[in-house]
Amino acid sequence: MDDKLQDKPNAMSTLSTWLCYLEHLHNRPIELGLSRIQKVAKKLDVEKPAPYVITVAGTNGKGTTCRMLEMILLAANYRVGVYSSPHLIHYTERIRINNQHLPDATHVAAFDLIEQARGDISLTYFEFSTLAALLAFKQSQVEVIILEVGLGGRLDATNVVDSDMAVITSIALDHTDWLGDTRQSIGREKAGIFRAHHPAIIGEPDMPQSIVDYAQSLQVNLLSCKPNKHASWSYSVSEDSWCFQSEHLVLDHLPLPHIPLANAATAIATLVYSSLTITDEAIKTGISHATLPGRMQKVMSEPLVILDVAHNPHAAKYLAAQLTQLRAKQSQHGAVRFVIGMLRDKDIASTLHCLSADYWYCGSLYGERGTSATTLAQYLPKQTTKTFTSVAEAWQCALAEASKDDIIIVCGSFHTVAEVMETIKE
Repeated sequence: MDDKLQDKPNAMSTLSTWLCYLEHLHNRPIELGLSRIQKVAKKLDVEKPAPYVITVAGTNGKGTTCRMLEMILLAANYRVGVYSSPHLIHYTERIRINNQHLPDATHVAAFDLIEQARGDISLTYFEFSTLAALLAFKQSQVEVIILEVGLGGRLDATNVVDSDMAVITSIALDHTDWLGDTRQSIGREKAGIFRAHHPAIIGEPDMPQSIVDYAQSLQVNLLSCKPNKHASWSYSVSEDSWCFQSEHLVLDHLPLPHIPLANAATAIATLVYSSLTITDEAIKTGISHATLPGRMQKVMSEPLVILDVAHNPHAAKYLAAQLTQLRAKQSQHGAVRFVIGMLRDKDIASTLHCLSADYWYCGSLYGERGTSATTLAQYLPKQTTKTFTSVAEAWQCALAEASKDDIIIVCGSFHTVAEVMETIKE
């Protein structure tokens, strides 16, 4: 689109007007690369918007790791800013300062400043959003910023900031069109967030050699978890608590987290090896309070309804393992019903292969990347699969057919979970 031909929003426009404008401003929804955003970031003076910055990359587990970092840092009395994506329902979910979403007017004011600063430089929706977050953090004088990488790492907009610590949560095949189709190539892209002589925390238990090689080239202090070779930290779980262990520290009798244990441990490793002051008590408090919508989120009891944004094989395997544990705890075993909608650029066949259900309810997702329900159904048993024109319809049918002892899992995409969330609210 030639934005000169469109009425531009201004400081008095609504947030929804701005978001509509940003969706159509750039000729491609995703365009990796830092040259454009770096120029605008320099004009806005947001290249180092806080004293301490942690950047988190990974195939899965970024959001929950960021959430755990946030809650522990808040318990340690730091002023914390978090930038994450995508949002589930409202755009304002993307930026938090001290665990609070910002008012629409703050986002609008940031967009207006960016629009004035960019001149003829075209920016994607995500680049605009990233710059708005950095502006908000600088203006609010946060002490620690947590940046969740959108896609990859090396060329992601968040990498415009030189972080003090880099984190990689996991490495699996996803976004292969952008990042390459091997774990080595994906690992190298994610390692692009490393900075010379700064520490990097690796939560992936099977670290690709490409990460090691790149870290060595920058003289990065690589701190990986067991069972990686030369690992620096590890964790173990008992029936009602768990233990974190590093080279110089043991934290035992930790409360079991509400998020995946691997991600909780990765967050703790990040803070243990940082220069920030974190007490054992702050760690325990943060663990107890860290939850995130759409991640193994229980929204009903009878039937048991779980929302999870799992959308690739790695995440689906974790979801399947959690489901097995849930069923083991239930005295009565009802049917398992999956409500699913996916994007067409995901590994649909492998993701569905990781999951097992008594009944499937496939909903179509629309838009440029959406997959139809009939496409999903091709990979599932005909006799137990139903297709619907929307995820909302699939969800309503699953709920109507479920008994109180059944388990309904809603998964496959952020879009799928968001649609069911909105339907439940209505």
